[in-house]
Amino acid sequence: MSTTARTSHAPAESAAPESDPAAPALAPERGTPPSGDFCTADAPTRRTTARPADQHRSGERDSATTESGGAELDTASPGHGIARAAADTTATIAGGRTGLPLHPVDGFVGNRAVAPPECGVRPGLPLPVPAVRLRDARLSYGERTLWEGLDLEVAAGEFIAVLGPNGSGKTSLLRMLLGQLSPTAGAVEVAGAPARVGNPHIGYVPQQKTIDSGVPLRGVDLVGLGVDGHRWGLGWRGRKDRKQRVADAIAQVGAGHYAHAPLESMSGGEQQRLRVAQALVGDPRVLLCDEPLLSLDMANQRLVAELIDARRRSHDTAVMFVTHEINPVLPLVDRVLYLVDGEFRIGTPDEVMTSEVLSELYRTEVDVLRVRRRLVVVGTGDAMEATS
Repeated sequence: MSTTARTSHAPAESAAPESDPAAPALAPERGTPPSGDFCTADAPTRRTTARPADQHRSGERDSATTESGGAELDTASPGHGIARAAADTTATIAGGRTGLPLHPVDGFVGNRAVAPPECGVRPGLPLPVPAVRLRDARLSYGERTLWEGLDLEVAAGEFIAVLGPNGSGKTSLLRMLLGQLSPTAGAVEVAGAPARVGNPHIGYVPQQKTIDSGVPLRGVDLVGLGVDGHRWGLGWRGRKDRKQRVADAIAQVGAGHYAHAPLESMSGGEQQRLRVAQALVGDPRVLLCDEPLLSLDMANQRLVAELIDARRRSHDTAVMFVTHEINPVLPLVDRVLYLVDGEFRIGTPDEVMTSEVLSELYRTEVDVLRVRRRLVVVGTGDAMEATS
């Protein structure tokens, strides 16, 4: 679970003489192997004071305190042993401070993501760039603020479920990542670059929609729009490569036996499988899914969810999955971002999907029941009550 930390500007504590048994431990020398593939903040003693899930109101932050030569570092996200630091932290390198600011996340020195020399082995090794990163992001429409102070990193291969009632800003968050909306404040990045329209690193899966009768569009045509649908012209250039990419994407979702049929002749589940293929045809690093299970029966909900999960596991694709129905994806989810009326919580499903947390978010009594490995939420007054 990622927690937010604040930075102390106190000078680094000097090492005590060797004869003093109470002297603090020195930083590991060069050549001392780190505990993982990348340098982490595990070497210093960490004293964390954080609630079970990241909790934010407007302008509110949870803090975690870490002893690290006078600097307070964020704890690392689950499963991703990456050092994190607040924006004004300075890197402590053997012999003193570099004076170069660390990036707010992932131990960037200056503008480059590198492992500092304390790692010993492979100093300067590039650290992985998060697939999605929001820093102190705020979204407002006029005087109404949907959410603010949103700090979120999504690692490659991570599955994030975005939950909340209608009007809480779930779809607006996806539009922001697609570059269709600009944040009112803060920064939004996808694959290490500012969010923009037409980002080839993003695949988008929309809601299932009814195809109008008489539309002369086949399944292969729909998937092909994911290759060049944003360009003018007839698409004659690179036809061989385009055809192969479309065929590969259709094969990934197992739709080859009906992909050449008209869309209007297909069931909702068949159409949605092809929309997933359309999102995959560009080989994206991030999949943004806007309620892709809506209007599907339980069997097709499970099938579509498993297709998306198979892609993220085989290609390390990050997934942000907006839904009102968490149960079909509950076994797949790494973390939940729950948005309600300007507030939010971030954490694992066990941390966020509790009566206590949801009661705080909705400011009313909410019960979360677990029945046969399913969640039943009672008391929110929205669709989650019946479908989660």
